[in-house]
Amino acid sequence: MRPEVLTCLINQTNIAQVLQMDLVKVRHFLNGIQEPLVQDVIRELLRKIDSLIDIGLGYLSLDRPTETLSGGETQRIKIAKFLTSALVDMVYILDEPSVGLHPHDIELIKRAILRLKEKGNTILIVEHNPALIAIGDNIVEVGPGAGTTGGHITFTGTYQALLDSDTLTGKLLKQPLTFRQPRPATSTISLQHIHRHNLKDVSVAVPLGIETVISGVAGSGKSTLVSALRDQLTAPYIDLAQADIGANIRSAPATYLSILDPIRKVFADANHVASSWFSYNGRGACPRCKGKGVTITNMAFMDPVVQTCEQCHGRRYNDQALSYTYHDKNISDVLRMPITKAQNFFTDVPAIAAPLRNMARVGLDYLTLGQPLTTLSGGEKQRLKLAVELNRTGTLYLLDEPTAGLHLQDVKKLIQLFDELVADGNSLIIVEHNLEVISQADWLIDMGPDAGIYGGQVRYTGTPENSMTVKQSRTGQAMKQYNQAPERQQNNRH
Repeated sequence: MRPEVLTCLINQTNIAQVLQMDLVKVRHFLNGIQEPLVQDVIRELLRKIDSLIDIGLGYLSLDRPTETLSGGETQRIKIAKFLTSALVDMVYILDEPSVGLHPHDIELIKRAILRLKEKGNTILIVEHNPALIAIGDNIVEVGPGAGTTGGHITFTGTYQALLDSDTLTGKLLKQPLTFRQPRPATSTISLQHIHRHNLKDVSVAVPLGIETVISGVAGSGKSTLVSALRDQLTAPYIDLAQADIGANIRSAPATYLSILDPIRKVFADANHVASSWFSYNGRGACPRCKGKGVTITNMAFMDPVVQTCEQCHGRRYNDQALSYTYHDKNISDVLRMPITKAQNFFTDVPAIAAPLRNMARVGLDYLTLGQPLTTLSGGEKQRLKLAVELNRTGTLYLLDEPTAGLHLQDVKKLIQLFDELVADGNSLIIVEHNLEVISQADWLIDMGPDAGIYGGQVRYTGTPENSMTVKQSRTGQAMKQYNQAPERQQNNRH
């Protein structure tokens, strides 16, 4: 800002300093302004700021760039905006608002959603989290499986009716958390007096050779702690954070798993032609869409218009390439196969079947071989990277919320995979909010108590089960409350 602007002060504070404050401090600053002429403006500002604080975003500063916000933070800002809106009789559609949130944050989201409903609005939520499923007036379960094995309505009704049903979700919602007998660590990495971002003189020992979970509310310092841990690692490790995997419209599971070339070779050998016929980037590509399966029209001031190619109808290949078959399937048919089906189709080709088995192990067997990676969620991309890195022993895996977007049953599959990795001699360090994963870990490091400058402390370190006896551990208290819910009490007694 221009120097003359910064000379304008309110209570010895200029506008740049206010913009750098977190919302809690901004609220305190506004309450300190006594000028009668601006009280109406201040009341309106406080109403909007309180809405953001109530939904757990009090640690954000006013000048925080929007591109640095997580998906969960962005969605919560939108919900807070809705809460201060005068509109009623609206339909709000929320897609997994619990993603990336600790159970403590989810309670805040739950209250906000109920307030939005009480204003006379209709809320439609796509969600797997038990706490948000429980507040639904009407629940629709889709299944029974994923991909081609799903697509059916398996239940519709109240939450209590869901609990009384024999559907997969109904059964899993009644199961209490169980805790494993902790496995002994083989060694530890010691972090001493870490001062970074919001970490305040943090010292903690991170065990190796077992599964360790780092938990805490959103913004409490979990990722910063992992960043400090990376600096201490000397041996190679596998970093599976939810970063982009370089996906574009031409990339797919088949290309990322490096099995498209073996598939092309199978087709080439079966038909005695060059393998280039089965590449949608070259000789076999549809001449109209150049192997993309879609045509893209760029609009000057709008998002591009994407349409299915009129010539190949989304199949990517030209007629000559599609005329060649293997076991009565052409190359496009194969790329449209779900991984479960492709695994059986190529069972006699180890170079293809083995990577596909790993996809099943990480719970991604519902994807098709040719599905664009641009359509995958952050959690799916992370599990795709995990599938590529499986079968390595004696190494360290760093994972960041691998259960994002997963159903309760899929979480159980992932827990089984984690157990197999530890049994094979690997170390797992997982940033996670999912209580099922946390309860099955060997060791828990709980950050908090809150977010931003109000967090950055190690609130608990020890076994997950013992954390339930520690009041200052938000994660431990969340697990305790989960098991004390009425729907899980009966199962707890057995």
